[in-house]
Amino acid sequence: MSNFMRRGPRAFASKLALSVVALSTALASPVLAAGKTITAVMHSDLRIIDPIFTTAYITRDHGYMVYDTLVAPDSSFKIQPQMADWKISDDKLTYTFTLRDGLKWHDGAPVTAEDCVASLKRWAAVDGMGQKLMDFTASIEATDAKTITLKLKEPYGLVLDSIGKPSSRVAFMMPKRLAETPPDKQIPEQIGSGPFKFVQGEFQPGVKAVYVKNTDYVPRKEPASWTSGGKVVKVDRVEWITMPDSQTAVNALQSGDIDFMENLPYDMLPVLEANKELTIEVLNKFGYQTLGRMNFLYPPFDNVKVRRAALLAMNQKDVLDALVGNTKYQKICGAFFVCDTPFATEVGADTLVKGNGMAEAKKALAESGYDGTPIVIMAPGDVTTLKAQPIVAAQLLREAGFKVDLQATDWQTVVSRRASQKPPKEGGWNMFFTNWVAPDVSNPIANLSIGGQGKKGWFGWAEDAKIEQLKDTFVRASSVDEQKKIAADIQKEAYEQVIYIPLGQYLLPSGWRKSLSGVLDGPATPLFWSVDKSE
Repeated sequence: MSNFMRRGPRAFASKLALSVVALSTALASPVLAAGKTITAVMHSDLRIIDPIFTTAYITRDHGYMVYDTLVAPDSSFKIQPQMADWKISDDKLTYTFTLRDGLKWHDGAPVTAEDCVASLKRWAAVDGMGQKLMDFTASIEATDAKTITLKLKEPYGLVLDSIGKPSSRVAFMMPKRLAETPPDKQIPEQIGSGPFKFVQGEFQPGVKAVYVKNTDYVPRKEPASWTSGGKVVKVDRVEWITMPDSQTAVNALQSGDIDFMENLPYDMLPVLEANKELTIEVLNKFGYQTLGRMNFLYPPFDNVKVRRAALLAMNQKDVLDALVGNTKYQKICGAFFVCDTPFATEVGADTLVKGNGMAEAKKALAESGYDGTPIVIMAPGDVTTLKAQPIVAAQLLREAGFKVDLQATDWQTVVSRRASQKPPKEGGWNMFFTNWVAPDVSNPIANLSIGGQGKKGWFGWAEDAKIEQLKDTFVRASSVDEQKKIAADIQKEAYEQVIYIPLGQYLLPSGWRKSLSGVLDGPATPLFWSVDKSE
């Protein structure tokens, strides 16, 4: 049995020259001498800095630096007060949130309930759990400067779990003037109330992003636990350095030129594990689900028969072997809601997990009416955990009889381009690949990409009224057993309509110099509060 299975979801020459230039440019900062600075290579370059505009994890990570949340989960999965505590009326229809003292925006203005109401509305307009919460909400308003009152149409048990969800999209609070920006447009400023301030003047996309300690931040008194508790900043500055070449980043980590590397290459782990100056650890012990998503708006994937042919061609083992190549860190799993969870089922996953569907895929494609339209697949080459999937998928699709246009790009371009609803010939796309942390997909309401809301939904814009009706039934279910049955029905429909293609699960180790201490684990890592650096 692999280590992954034992742990389960509780228990990732020109280039080199450019990377060296980026490293020397990023580290050549006179501010480094002033106080403690952590230098980190994250999983991706940061370009989009509005955490409501996109579900990209690098933007979520940026959000946790700059913004804060009303409530947050601890390591026991329990929602805790963060910016606010709450009371629930006896009839379960009214939630009253009261902001704690000492909250200020980075520009010095006090945080108000009106700011938070506007922030919740902006988040709920585009997040799957937020949208479902609003379906049950009669009103949400600021009843005074520190009080947010949410009234429901009927009892809804996921209010706190929705507002406190730890990963994309997170209900980050921001000033009202920013929160009133339409969610399909990016906010013009980075003003939060979180433990770090974003240094706009030093932001160089493709080179570095810089954060400094928010000296006005008042942490909670409880110990830090996942994204809850006291966010005590112990360093003066954090720099995210862009290094798309993993060998350069590994060399920098070993030499001490950087302190932290989020995604360690699997093939370099033996060398890194032998280095006594490094700590190697899986911070997100829940793991990730990797998946392929099609564009439902345009041919050929507007045709369910073509989508099914593509699904039959896919093979999880081929994808995971190319992505990870280490059974300790990978797991074949056909469950949309993650293996080893209450809602895990293999319904509909037979050929995907067995990898025996190619002959059937060829036959299905021939009978589908597919006219040879090229499949535009976006293939980012700068993120360790996203390189392999499009290449393997393109090979499998070609073998099944598809014409494939594999377009090399970088991840931040994918993040921007996947939001476009233009036809593929006009800069749009047919398919992309991404990864979700397990908590983001562990039930039908959290799983943003399982929705069937059409153009109001997640990139790809799948429309499926049956799934949306089943999700409503799920949240009204009176028992876990009933929810399990509904979740299985949702998965069956998702496979039949090919809402997306789950391609397996994996764990991803991070590495840091032993000069760092206090590194937190959890479902939304890395987090940089609580981390200290010895001289």
